[in-house]
Amino acid sequence: MKAFKAYDIRGVYGVDFTKEDVYRIGFFLPQIMKCDKILVGRDVRVSSPEIFDSLSKGITDAGVDVYNVGICTTPLVYWSTAKFGFDASVMITASHNPASHNGLKVSGPNATPVGYDDGLNKVEELVLNGTVTPVENKGHVVDYDVSDKYMDFMRQYVPDISNLKVSVDCSNGMSALFIKKLLGDNALYICDDLDGTFPNHEGNPLMSENREMLREHVLEHKSDIGVIYDGDADRVMFLDEKGQFVSPDLMIAVLCHYFLEEKGLKGKVYQDIRTSKAVGEYVAKFGSEMVMWRVGRAYAAKKLREVDGIFGGELAGHYYFRDFYYSDSGILASLLILRIVAKMKKQGISVSQLISNISHYENSGEINYEVNEKQKAMDMVVEHFRSQAKPDAFYDFDGYRMEYPDWWLNIRPSNTEPYLRFLCEAKSTELLESIKSQVEKIIESVK
Repeated sequence: MKAFKAYDIRGVYGVDFTKEDVYRIGFFLPQIMKCDKILVGRDVRVSSPEIFDSLSKGITDAGVDVYNVGICTTPLVYWSTAKFGFDASVMITASHNPASHNGLKVSGPNATPVGYDDGLNKVEELVLNGTVTPVENKGHVVDYDVSDKYMDFMRQYVPDISNLKVSVDCSNGMSALFIKKLLGDNALYICDDLDGTFPNHEGNPLMSENREMLREHVLEHKSDIGVIYDGDADRVMFLDEKGQFVSPDLMIAVLCHYFLEEKGLKGKVYQDIRTSKAVGEYVAKFGSEMVMWRVGRAYAAKKLREVDGIFGGELAGHYYFRDFYYSDSGILASLLILRIVAKMKKQGISVSQLISNISHYENSGEINYEVNEKQKAMDMVVEHFRSQAKPDAFYDFDGYRMEYPDWWLNIRPSNTEPYLRFLCEAKSTELLESIKSQVEKIIESVK
Protein backbone atom coordinates (compact mmCIF):
# COMPACT_ATOMS: atom_id res chain seq x y z
CA MET A 1 0.00 0.00 0.00
CA LYS A 2 1.20 3.47 -0.85
CA ALA A 3 0.62 4.81 2.67
CA PHE A 4 3.07 2.40 4.34
CA LYS A 5 6.38 4.26 4.67
CA ALA A 6 9.77 3.53 6.23
CA TYR A 7 8.87 5.26 9.51
CA ASP A 8 5.07 5.23 9.71
CA ILE A 9 1.79 5.00 7.79
CA ARG A 10 1.05 8.30 6.05
CA GLY A 11 -0.53 9.77 2.94
CA VAL A 12 -3.51 11.58 1.47
CA TYR A 13 -6.52 10.33 3.42
CA GLY A 14 -9.18 8.87 1.15
CA VAL A 15 -6.65 8.34 -1.64
CA ASP A 16 -3.54 6.59 -0.29
CA PHE A 17 -5.54 4.91 2.46
CA THR A 18 -9.19 4.82 3.56
CA LYS A 19 -11.22 4.27 6.72
CA GLU A 20 -11.63 0.62 5.65
CA ASP A 21 -7.83 0.31 5.55
CA VAL A 22 -7.60 1.94 8.98
CA TYR A 23 -10.13 -0.54 10.38
CA ARG A 24 -8.03 -3.44 9.08
CA ILE A 25 -4.86 -1.88 10.47
CA GLY A 26 -6.57 -1.62 13.85
CA PHE A 27 -7.78 -5.21 13.69
CA PHE A 28 -4.40 -6.74 12.82
CA LEU A 29 -2.10 -4.43 14.81
CA PRO A 30 -2.63 -6.24 18.16
CA GLN A 31 -1.63 -9.51 16.50
CA ILE A 32 1.71 -8.05 15.42
CA MET A 33 2.30 -6.05 18.61
CA LYS A 34 1.20 -8.92 20.89
CA CYS A 35 -0.73 -6.66 23.24
CA ASP A 36 -4.09 -6.55 25.02
CA LYS A 37 -4.44 -2.75 25.09
CA ILE A 38 -3.32 0.08 22.80
CA LEU A 39 -2.84 3.73 23.69
CA VAL A 40 -4.26 6.05 21.01
CA GLY A 41 -3.98 9.81 20.56
CA ARG A 42 -4.84 12.14 17.71
CA ASP A 43 -4.25 15.61 16.30
CA VAL A 44 -6.93 18.06 15.13
CA ARG A 45 -6.90 17.32 11.42
CA VAL A 46 -10.37 17.18 9.94
CA SER A 47 -10.04 13.46 9.21
CA SER A 48 -8.62 12.49 12.62
CA PRO A 49 -11.98 11.77 14.37
CA GLU A 50 -13.06 9.40 11.57
CA ILE A 51 -9.69 7.66 11.61
CA PHE A 52 -9.89 7.31 15.39
CA ASP A 53 -13.35 5.72 15.14
CA SER A 54 -12.25 3.27 12.42
CA LEU A 55 -9.02 2.38 14.18
CA SER A 56 -10.80 1.86 17.50
CA LYS A 57 -13.45 -0.32 15.88
CA GLY A 58 -10.74 -2.52 14.38
CA ILE A 59 -8.81 -2.79 17.64
CA THR A 60 -11.86 -3.57 19.77
CA ASP A 61 -13.17 -6.08 17.20
CA ALA A 62 -9.88 -7.91 17.78
CA GLY A 63 -10.75 -8.11 21.49
CA VAL A 64 -8.26 -5.44 22.57
CA ASP A 65 -8.93 -2.27 24.60
CA VAL A 66 -8.28 1.24 23.30
CA TYR A 67 -6.94 3.73 25.86
CA ASN A 68 -8.00 7.07 24.41
CA VAL A 69 -5.81 10.03 25.40
CA GLY A 70 -7.78 12.29 23.07
CA ILE A 71 -6.37 15.34 21.28
CA CYS A 72 -2.66 15.62 22.04
CA THR A 73 0.87 16.05 20.76
CA THR A 74 2.83 13.13 19.36
CA PRO A 75 5.46 13.41 22.15
CA LEU A 76 2.72 13.02 24.76
CA VAL A 77 1.87 9.64 23.24
CA TYR A 78 5.54 8.60 23.26
CA TRP A 79 5.97 9.66 26.89
CA SER A 80 2.72 8.02 28.02
CA THR A 81 3.52 4.77 26.21
CA ALA A 82 6.72 4.32 28.19
CA LYS A 83 5.64 5.97 31.44
CA PHE A 84 2.52 3.85 31.88
CA GLY A 85 3.84 0.59 30.47
CA PHE A 86 1.91 0.17 27.22
CA ASP A 87 3.19 -2.42 24.78
CA ALA A 88 1.73 -0.50 21.83
CA SER A 89 0.49 2.94 20.94
CA VAL A 90 -0.73 4.84 17.89
CA MET A 91 -0.67 8.58 17.23
CA ILE A 92 -3.08 9.68 14.50
CA THR A 93 -1.28 12.46 12.66
CA ALA A 94 0.48 13.34 9.43
CA SER A 95 2.96 15.47 11.36
CA HIS A 96 4.18 18.27 9.06
CA ASN A 97 2.31 17.12 5.94
CA PRO A 98 -0.52 19.19 4.36
CA ALA A 99 -4.06 19.21 5.76
CA SER A 100 -5.32 16.65 3.23
CA HIS A 101 -2.88 14.07 4.66
CA ASN A 102 -3.11 11.95 7.76
CA GLY A 103 -1.40 8.89 9.16
CA LEU A 104 -0.52 6.57 12.02
CA LYS A 105 2.68 6.59 14.06
CA VAL A 106 3.11 3.27 15.84
CA SER A 107 5.28 2.66 18.91
CA GLY A 108 6.05 -0.45 20.91
CA PRO A 109 7.18 -1.06 24.52
CA ASN A 110 9.15 1.84 26.05
CA ALA A 111 8.02 4.03 23.12
CA THR A 112 10.31 2.16 20.72
CA PRO A 113 9.50 3.20 17.13
CA VAL A 114 7.85 0.62 14.90
CA GLY A 115 8.90 1.15 11.29
CA TYR A 116 8.38 -0.81 8.13
CA ASP A 117 11.35 -3.10 8.71
CA ASP A 118 10.27 -4.21 12.18
CA GLY A 119 6.50 -4.56 12.14
CA LEU A 120 4.64 -2.32 9.71
CA ASN A 121 5.58 -4.65 6.84
CA LYS A 122 3.74 -7.46 8.61
CA VAL A 123 0.75 -5.22 9.29
CA GLU A 124 0.64 -4.27 5.62
CA GLU A 125 0.68 -7.92 4.55
CA LEU A 126 -2.27 -8.72 6.82
CA VAL A 127 -4.18 -5.61 5.72
CA LEU A 128 -3.81 -6.74 2.10
CA ASN A 129 -4.36 -10.47 2.54
CA GLY A 130 -5.60 -11.26 6.07
CA THR A 131 -9.11 -12.39 7.01
CA VAL A 132 -11.06 -10.24 9.47
CA THR A 133 -13.14 -12.25 11.94
CA PRO A 134 -14.36 -10.09 14.84
CA VAL A 135 -14.15 -11.84 18.20
CA GLU A 136 -17.14 -12.36 20.45
CA ASN A 137 -15.63 -10.65 23.50
CA LYS A 138 -14.85 -7.26 22.04
CA GLY A 139 -12.55 -4.72 23.63
CA HIS A 140 -13.59 -1.36 25.02
CA VAL A 141 -12.65 2.28 24.48
CA VAL A 142 -11.40 3.70 27.78
CA ASP A 143 -10.94 7.47 28.22
CA TYR A 144 -7.43 7.97 29.55
CA ASP A 145 -6.53 11.61 30.21
CA VAL A 146 -2.83 11.96 31.09
CA SER A 147 -2.39 15.63 30.17
CA ASP A 148 -2.04 16.84 33.77
CA LYS A 149 0.64 14.26 34.56
CA TYR A 150 2.42 15.12 31.32
CA MET A 151 2.35 18.81 32.19
CA ASP A 152 3.81 18.05 35.63
CA PHE A 153 6.72 16.34 33.91
CA MET A 154 7.26 19.18 31.44
CA ARG A 155 7.09 21.93 34.07
CA GLN A 156 10.40 20.84 35.59
CA TYR A 157 12.08 22.11 32.41
CA VAL A 158 10.36 25.51 32.19
CA PRO A 159 13.14 28.13 32.14
CA ASP A 160 13.32 31.66 33.50
CA ILE A 161 13.07 33.71 30.31
CA SER A 162 12.06 36.98 31.93
CA ASN A 163 15.02 38.67 30.23
CA LEU A 164 13.98 37.47 26.76
CA LYS A 165 11.45 38.48 24.18
CA VAL A 166 10.31 35.29 22.46
CA SER A 167 8.15 34.90 19.35
CA VAL A 168 6.37 31.53 19.12
CA ASP A 169 4.58 30.18 16.04
CA CYS A 170 2.41 27.16 16.87
CA SER A 171 1.54 26.56 13.19
CA ASN A 172 -2.09 26.07 14.31
CA GLY A 173 -0.90 22.68 15.47
CA MET A 174 -0.72 20.64 18.63
CA SER A 175 2.01 22.62 20.40
CA ALA A 176 -0.65 25.24 21.27
CA LEU A 177 -2.12 22.71 23.72
CA PHE A 178 0.85 23.00 26.05
CA ILE A 179 3.41 25.67 25.21
CA LYS A 180 1.14 28.57 26.18
CA LYS A 181 0.51 26.95 29.57
CA LEU A 182 4.23 26.39 30.06
CA LEU A 183 5.59 29.78 28.97
CA GLY A 184 2.52 31.87 29.74
CA ASP A 185 2.87 35.62 29.18
CA ASN A 186 6.65 35.34 28.82
CA ALA A 187 6.23 34.75 25.09
CA LEU A 188 4.32 36.24 22.16
CA TYR A 189 2.24 33.76 20.15
CA ILE A 190 1.01 33.54 16.57
CA CYS A 191 -0.99 30.83 14.78
CA ASP A 192 -1.91 29.52 18.23
CA ASP A 193 -5.49 28.36 17.55
CA LEU A 194 -5.87 24.62 17.05
CA ASP A 195 -6.98 24.28 13.43
CA GLY A 196 -6.33 21.14 11.39
CA THR A 197 -6.90 23.02 8.13
CA PHE A 198 -3.71 25.04 8.84
CA PRO A 199 -5.21 28.35 7.67
CA ASN A 200 -2.07 30.48 8.09
CA HIS A 201 0.61 28.18 6.72
CA GLU A 202 1.39 24.48 6.54
CA GLY A 203 2.86 22.88 9.64
CA ASN A 204 6.25 22.25 8.04
CA PRO A 205 8.84 24.72 9.36
CA LEU A 206 11.54 23.38 7.05
CA MET A 207 9.89 25.27 4.19
CA SER A 208 10.91 28.93 4.21
CA GLU A 209 7.46 30.20 3.22
CA ASN A 210 6.04 28.65 6.40
CA ARG A 211 8.50 30.62 8.51
CA GLU A 212 7.73 33.99 6.95
CA MET A 213 5.06 35.01 9.48
CA LEU A 214 7.43 34.22 12.32
CA ARG A 215 10.30 36.08 10.66
CA GLU A 216 8.17 39.21 10.34
CA HIS A 217 7.01 38.83 13.95
CA VAL A 218 10.58 38.52 15.26
CA LEU A 219 11.68 41.65 13.39
CA GLU A 220 8.56 43.67 14.26
CA HIS A 221 8.76 42.90 17.97
CA LYS A 222 12.57 42.87 18.12
CA SER A 223 12.48 39.41 19.65
CA ASP A 224 15.62 37.64 20.84
CA ILE A 225 14.54 34.38 19.22
CA GLY A 226 11.75 32.85 17.15
CA VAL A 227 10.38 29.37 17.84
CA ILE A 228 8.24 27.40 15.38
CA TYR A 229 6.72 23.93 15.82
CA ASP A 230 5.44 21.51 13.23
CA GLY A 231 1.87 20.16 13.12
CA ASP A 232 2.17 17.50 15.84
CA ALA A 233 4.91 19.19 17.93
CA ASP A 234 7.54 16.48 17.61
CA ARG A 235 9.76 18.97 15.75
CA VAL A 236 10.87 22.52 16.47
CA MET A 237 13.01 25.06 14.63
CA PHE A 238 14.40 28.48 15.44
CA LEU A 239 15.10 31.93 14.01
CA ASP A 240 17.75 34.22 15.47
CA GLU A 241 17.16 37.84 16.50
CA LYS A 242 17.74 38.93 12.90
CA GLY A 243 14.96 36.67 11.64
CA GLN A 244 17.48 34.30 10.09
CA PHE A 245 16.78 30.56 10.07
CA VAL A 246 19.09 28.48 12.26
CA SER A 247 19.92 25.12 10.71
CA PRO A 248 18.35 22.62 13.14
CA ASP A 249 21.43 20.41 13.34
CA LEU A 250 23.40 23.28 14.89
CA MET A 251 20.98 23.30 17.80
CA ILE A 252 22.39 19.92 18.82
CA ALA A 253 25.58 21.83 19.62
CA VAL A 254 23.61 24.50 21.52
CA LEU A 255 22.06 21.79 23.72
CA CYS A 256 25.58 20.87 24.85
CA HIS A 257 25.46 23.94 27.10
CA TYR A 258 22.66 22.34 29.12
CA PHE A 259 23.56 18.66 29.19
CA LEU A 260 27.36 18.73 28.98
CA GLU A 261 28.18 22.09 30.54
CA GLU A 262 25.46 22.94 33.07
CA LYS A 263 24.68 19.34 34.07
CA GLY A 264 28.27 18.18 33.64
CA LEU A 265 27.30 14.96 31.87
CA LYS A 266 29.75 12.99 29.77
CA GLY A 267 28.68 10.47 27.18
CA LYS A 268 27.42 10.02 23.68
CA VAL A 269 25.47 12.49 21.58
CA TYR A 270 23.48 11.42 18.50
CA GLN A 271 23.41 13.05 15.07
CA ASP A 272 22.10 11.92 11.70
CA ILE A 273 24.28 11.48 8.63
CA ARG A 274 23.41 14.97 7.33
CA THR A 275 24.68 16.86 10.38
CA SER A 276 27.30 19.60 10.12
CA LYS A 277 30.87 18.67 11.06
CA ALA A 278 30.78 21.70 13.33
CA VAL A 279 28.45 19.85 15.71
CA GLY A 280 30.83 16.98 16.32
CA GLU A 281 33.70 19.42 16.77
CA TYR A 282 31.66 21.35 19.34
CA VAL A 283 30.61 18.22 21.24
CA ALA A 284 34.27 17.17 21.45
CA LYS A 285 35.09 20.41 23.30
CA PHE A 286 32.93 19.17 26.17
CA GLY A 287 34.69 15.81 26.31
CA SER A 288 31.84 13.82 24.77
CA GLU A 289 31.54 11.61 21.72
CA MET A 290 29.34 12.02 18.66
CA VAL A 291 27.52 8.98 17.27
CA MET A 292 26.17 9.17 13.71
CA TRP A 293 23.41 7.03 12.21
CA ARG A 294 20.55 6.97 9.72
CA VAL A 295 17.85 9.60 9.19
CA GLY A 296 14.43 9.19 10.84
CA ARG A 297 12.94 8.46 14.26
CA ALA A 298 12.67 4.75 13.51
CA TYR A 299 16.48 4.70 13.49
CA ALA A 300 17.44 7.65 15.70
CA ALA A 301 15.49 6.73 18.83
CA LYS A 302 16.73 3.15 18.69
CA LYS A 303 20.35 4.18 18.17
CA LEU A 304 20.26 6.64 21.08
CA ARG A 305 18.87 3.89 23.31
CA GLU A 306 21.38 1.34 21.98
CA VAL A 307 24.38 3.53 22.86
CA ASP A 308 22.69 4.98 25.97
CA GLY A 309 23.25 8.44 24.57
CA ILE A 310 22.41 11.58 26.53
CA PHE A 311 20.60 13.43 23.76
CA GLY A 312 20.73 13.98 20.03
CA GLY A 313 19.06 15.55 17.04
CA GLU A 314 18.43 15.59 13.33
CA LEU A 315 18.58 18.11 10.52
CA ALA A 316 14.78 17.88 10.27
CA GLY A 317 14.34 19.45 13.72
CA HIS A 318 13.81 16.31 15.82
CA TYR A 319 15.59 16.27 19.19
CA TYR A 320 15.84 13.10 21.27
CA PHE A 321 16.43 12.83 25.01
CA ARG A 322 17.41 9.98 27.28
CA ASP A 323 15.21 11.49 30.00
CA PHE A 324 12.27 11.44 27.57
CA TYR A 325 12.50 7.70 27.02
CA TYR A 326 14.94 8.25 24.13
CA SER A 327 12.12 9.89 22.18
CA ASP A 328 11.77 13.28 20.51
CA SER A 329 9.89 16.33 21.74
CA GLY A 330 9.76 19.71 20.07
CA ILE A 331 8.45 21.44 23.19
CA LEU A 332 11.06 19.93 25.52
CA ALA A 333 13.81 20.91 23.08
CA SER A 334 12.50 24.47 22.89
CA LEU A 335 12.36 24.83 26.70
CA LEU A 336 16.00 23.76 26.97
CA ILE A 337 17.09 26.02 24.10
CA LEU A 338 15.30 29.00 25.64
CA ARG A 339 17.02 28.27 28.94
CA ILE A 340 20.41 28.42 27.21
CA VAL A 341 19.54 31.54 25.20
CA ALA A 342 18.43 33.36 28.37
CA LYS A 343 21.73 32.52 30.07
CA MET A 344 23.71 33.60 26.99
CA LYS A 345 21.91 36.94 26.86
CA LYS A 346 23.03 37.65 30.42
CA GLN A 347 26.58 37.26 29.07
CA GLY A 348 25.85 39.62 26.18
CA ILE A 349 25.71 36.83 23.59
CA SER A 350 22.86 36.85 21.06
CA VAL A 351 21.52 33.80 19.22
CA SER A 352 23.28 34.78 15.99
CA GLN A 353 26.57 35.19 17.87
CA LEU A 354 26.11 31.84 19.58
CA ILE A 355 25.55 30.10 16.25
CA SER A 356 28.50 31.86 14.60
CA ASN A 357 30.70 30.59 17.44
CA ILE A 358 29.60 27.03 16.66
CA SER A 359 29.82 26.84 12.87
CA HIS A 360 32.53 28.14 10.57
CA TYR A 361 31.32 26.26 7.51
CA GLU A 362 29.30 27.28 4.47
CA ASN A 363 26.34 24.96 4.04
CA SER A 364 24.24 24.20 0.96
CA GLY A 365 21.16 23.11 2.87
CA GLU A 366 19.40 19.97 1.69
CA ILE A 367 18.73 20.05 -2.06
CA ASN A 368 16.21 17.68 -3.66
CA TYR A 369 16.53 16.21 -7.15
CA GLU A 370 13.94 14.10 -8.96
CA VAL A 371 15.94 11.19 -10.32
CA ASN A 372 14.70 7.75 -11.35
CA GLU A 373 18.08 6.01 -11.18
CA LYS A 374 18.98 7.15 -7.67
CA GLN A 375 21.60 4.50 -6.94
CA LYS A 376 23.38 5.12 -10.24
CA ALA A 377 23.50 8.85 -9.58
CA MET A 378 24.86 8.33 -6.05
CA ASP A 379 27.54 5.91 -7.23
CA MET A 380 28.64 8.30 -9.97
CA VAL A 381 28.98 11.17 -7.48
CA VAL A 382 31.12 9.04 -5.17
CA GLU A 383 33.37 7.76 -7.94
CA HIS A 384 33.80 11.26 -9.34
CA PHE A 385 35.27 12.63 -6.12
CA ARG A 386 37.13 9.46 -5.20
CA SER A 387 38.97 9.68 -8.51
CA GLN A 388 40.27 13.09 -7.43
CA ALA A 389 41.29 12.19 -3.85
CA LYS A 390 40.68 9.51 -1.25
CA PRO A 391 38.22 10.76 1.40
CA ASP A 392 39.22 11.03 5.04
CA ALA A 393 36.03 9.23 6.00
CA PHE A 394 33.31 7.40 4.10
CA TYR A 395 29.91 6.21 5.39
CA ASP A 396 27.38 4.14 3.45
CA PHE A 397 24.57 3.31 5.90
CA ASP A 398 22.14 5.95 4.60
CA GLY A 399 23.16 6.90 1.12
CA TYR A 400 26.77 8.09 1.21
CA ARG A 401 28.71 10.61 3.26
CA MET A 402 32.23 11.55 2.11
CA GLU A 403 34.47 13.73 4.26
CA TYR A 404 37.55 15.65 3.16
CA PRO A 405 39.71 18.12 5.16
CA ASP A 406 37.88 21.22 3.86
CA TRP A 407 34.47 19.85 2.88
CA TRP A 408 32.03 16.95 3.01
CA LEU A 409 28.84 15.81 1.28
CA ASN A 410 25.92 13.52 1.87
CA ILE A 411 23.77 12.11 -0.92
CA ARG A 412 20.88 9.81 -0.08
CA PRO A 413 17.53 8.63 -1.39
CA SER A 414 14.49 9.92 0.49
CA ASN A 415 12.63 7.29 2.51
CA THR A 416 9.33 9.15 2.23
CA GLU A 417 9.38 11.10 -1.06
CA PRO A 418 10.54 10.50 -4.68
CA TYR A 419 13.73 12.52 -4.26
CA LEU A 420 17.47 12.17 -4.20
CA ARG A 421 18.67 14.44 -1.40
CA PHE A 422 22.05 16.18 -1.50
CA LEU A 423 23.80 18.28 1.12
CA CYS A 424 27.30 19.74 1.16
CA GLU A 425 29.40 21.79 3.54
CA ALA A 426 32.72 23.56 2.91
CA LYS A 427 35.08 26.05 4.52
CA SER A 428 34.58 28.62 1.74
CA THR A 429 31.72 29.75 -0.48
CA GLU A 430 33.84 29.19 -3.60
CA LEU A 431 34.60 25.57 -2.68
CA LEU A 432 30.96 24.94 -1.78
CA GLU A 433 29.73 26.27 -5.13
CA SER A 434 32.32 24.21 -6.99
CA ILE A 435 31.21 20.97 -5.35
CA LYS A 436 27.52 21.76 -5.88
CA SER A 437 28.18 22.47 -9.56
CA GLN A 438 30.04 19.19 -10.06
CA VAL A 439 27.27 17.18 -8.38
CA GLU A 440 24.54 18.92 -10.38
CA LYS A 441 26.29 18.09 -13.65
CA ILE A 442 26.54 14.43 -12.69
CA ILE A 443 22.87 14.25 -11.69
CA GLU A 444 21.75 16.04 -14.85
CA SER A 445 23.69 13.50 -16.90
CA VAL A 446 21.79 10.67 -15.20
CA LYS A 447 18.42 12.40 -15.61
